[in-house]
Amino acid sequence: MVVTHRQPISLVTGICAGRLLGVSDTIPNITIPADLLPSDGRFGSGPSKVRTQAVDALAATGTSFMGTSHRKDPVKDIVLRMQDGMRQLFSLPSDWDVMIGNGGATILWDALTFGFIAQKSQHLSFGEFGSKFAKAAQQAPHLTDPTVIESDVGSHPVLVADDAIDTYCFTHNETSTGVAMDVTRPLGAAGLICVDATSAAGGMRWSPEQADLYYFSPQKCFASDGGLYIALASPAASTRIDEIAASDRWIPAGLDLKTALDNSRKKQTYNTPSLATIFMTMHMVEWMNKNGGLEFAAGRCDESSSHIYDWADSHHLATPFVSDLSMRSSVVCTIDFDDVVTADTVASVLAANGIVGTDSYRKLGRNQLRLAAFPAIDPDDTRALTACIDYVIGELT
Repeated sequence: MVVTHRQPISLVTGICAGRLLGVSDTIPNITIPADLLPSDGRFGSGPSKVRTQAVDALAATGTSFMGTSHRKDPVKDIVLRMQDGMRQLFSLPSDWDVMIGNGGATILWDALTFGFIAQKSQHLSFGEFGSKFAKAAQQAPHLTDPTVIESDVGSHPVLVADDAIDTYCFTHNETSTGVAMDVTRPLGAAGLICVDATSAAGGMRWSPEQADLYYFSPQKCFASDGGLYIALASPAASTRIDEIAASDRWIPAGLDLKTALDNSRKKQTYNTPSLATIFMTMHMVEWMNKNGGLEFAAGRCDESSSHIYDWADSHHLATPFVSDLSMRSSVVCTIDFDDVVTADTVASVLAANGIVGTDSYRKLGRNQLRLAAFPAIDPDDTRALTACIDYVIGELT
């Protein structure tokens, strides 16, 4: 069942408002003055900027970490440091599990349809990633048809308490559109709260009291690489996983959340993980905690994103795509441009000058830049970024 608020979301490609979007075959030859350039030009929304300190620390391990067994102490010690770092960063109660598994959030959606949704789920669909999880639940033959609540692109709907729902699913931050929503249990809801926090975790605030499963991949705010999922599980979530695993439901071994849970408690994954991803995630979460924890990390995101929105609000050719201030993301900023500016051309000129990752989401089809404001990005570099965009626009117009 699909419930639409206002009108269904539509992520279109190619043509927007009668205008073919794209970049000319020849990128304008524009050189941005060196004194305007940021110290680090990586502003992609994922994979994100990886701190060079993490890469250097990984290299410094030499032969003691990379190329060793993930079931031996040198790797398990790093896994434990990462798990403990997550517990500290998010102020998790002592009875929560920090699950890890291979494949990232995309694989986890399939695993959740097998091992977490008991029968019927409710999904908020307001961007590419929430809609993909909803589709996975719709296609699972062993589940009841889920309730999917949609809203206009650039906004988000709200959860609706329903006694028939055992699992409520939504994204904390929609990476494709730059729309964010608070992690809050709907009043009167008895089902478990399952939150996709891939681009939010580590950069946006939330309370463990308001969720049961808070999961993410570390290639966004945690400045690491892909291929891994991390799922913070409340006792109720872990119990749900145990109960479904004990039922007669068939679950593929690689998607078995009970197997992932059991292995995570042993500081390992079911099959061989990317050791570099685990190490860099550990390094980033410890850097966050050393500098003040989630408030420090979210504060950096607030500073960068506030600058971007203030810049766009005052610009004669730019406008924040998300008009509702309460829904604007503090980690992924989407900025629309007037027709006299082709955003794809701006992004190409920036890339030619070493400023990368500013392209809009490929399926949204808007004349837009998408700018990450993750914790690893220095707010001073964000200020330099907007100055560079202004310079390029000035040269193009």
